[in-house]
Amino acid sequence: MKKGLLHHIEIYVSNLSKSTDFWGWFLEELGYSSFQEWEGGQSWKMGDTYIVFVQTEERFLDILYHRCRVGLNHLAFYAASREHVDNITKKLEEKGIAILYKDQHPFAGGDDHYAVYFEDPDRIKVELVAP
Repeated sequence: MKKGLLHHIEIYVSNLSKSTDFWGWFLEELGYSSFQEWEGGQSWKMGDTYIVFVQTEERFLDILYHRCRVGLNHLAFYAASREHVDNITKKLEEKGIAILYKDQHPFAGGDDHYAVYFEDPDRIKVELVAP
């Protein structure tokens, strides 16, 4: 039964090229496939769920996103295992993407919560958590 499951998420971004470069490799590592691409956006899909990134219109770029304001704080994805979290952490570091809460990594969420936290180009926090 699909009732209650997310159908899709649509995120407006300040720079579509930077965001698709950032999200593309990560989502594909999680098993998503490129789904749709058009001049102003791109999406990736896994099963029946897809994630869409759309270029924000110039007239709306004056106020930047911040996760501590009203709205989305972060997106959390399941990893396959702790090893998967470690592998992605290494790839993030190789790409020069800063790990959040580095001094507490990988237990920044608590002693029983093994995860990596990082930010996308618009500073949306992303979490990859081991089952």
